[in-house]
Amino acid sequence: MAGHGKEAHSHGADRLCEAGDRVYSRAVRRGRVSREDAETVPCLVELALLHPDPDDMGWLVPTSPQEVMTRLLREMHEHVVATQSRMGSAVSAFEWYAALGGNAHSRAEGVAIRVLDGLPRIRAAMDEATEACASEVLAVQPGGIRREDELSEGLHRAMALRRRGVRMRDLYTHVARHGQGLLNYMELMGDSAEARTLDEVTERLIVFDRTVAFIPASSDRTIALELRHPALVDYLVTVFERLWRLAIPLTAPLPDTGIEGITHRERSIAALLAEGHQDAVVAERLGISVRTCRAHIARLSETLGAASRTQLGVRIAQAGLDGPPRSPELQPLTTPGAGTPESPTDR
Repeated sequence: MAGHGKEAHSHGADRLCEAGDRVYSRAVRRGRVSREDAETVPCLVELALLHPDPDDMGWLVPTSPQEVMTRLLREMHEHVVATQSRMGSAVSAFEWYAALGGNAHSRAEGVAIRVLDGLPRIRAAMDEATEACASEVLAVQPGGIRREDELSEGLHRAMALRRRGVRMRDLYTHVARHGQGLLNYMELMGDSAEARTLDEVTERLIVFDRTVAFIPASSDRTIALELRHPALVDYLVTVFERLWRLAIPLTAPLPDTGIEGITHRERSIAALLAEGHQDAVVAERLGISVRTCRAHIARLSETLGAASRTQLGVRIAQAGLDGPPRSPELQPLTTPGAGTPESPTDR
């Protein structure tokens, strides 16, 4: 396989080279391909898309497309989790550096990272950034269903941006879909705003014109950081854009779980339980109350026929609910009974 150069094959399974696409497709259609035919595409072996035929070492057999899709989904899920973890570490680092801003040797950093202590200062800074904004606002809004007072508090800023033709993009958790206030807000914004949802999002973030960003610096959100350092703002924008590409438009339905009687939210809960998280942590990450979370867990146990939490963990793994969704062909379990529709349980 020497002489073909690795430059032409420096890609992943999500985007094969032209030769790799051709040979892999042929292997899937025919069930195998000779080693000689695969010499020009070492990438297929390196990516585990082809492997030796145990019955005849002169041939290579393909990994099934369904297994490849499952692998790609899992890698994407792990990437999102890692990105969110890095986001949390970055916020902690910002707080530490911001605390040094009052020192005489840190005057330059104080301009790039400003601590806003108290809601009046935060609102004043947000109003100032809104007035200066000319083209785009990116926002991450965690916490599930948005309260009416939260939506009303920022409505005057959103309307001012809409009048100037500023484009607004918002990320929410899937739970936010059940809030009528959000639906009314999006209808009011019209074409100026677009919203998408994910199972989980990062902590609150607002970026104006990719030049200034605001993030909370305390758990009660009464202290915030105003970030104007280009590298920090670019990092936050990159996080937002990657989450945006993975999110589902608010106007589109959530994907079916592929397992009868288990809703999309219950699949998300099952995956977090499989990671070892307690009920309160699961509820916080999905933007629901602990009571609602436990009600979903009870329905999940009933659907999977689990009599205890230990047994539920086993059933979750057996059903393939301990990771990202698998393609329909690979679902190992179809539970009896009628499907349970996703319901906007009161928080």
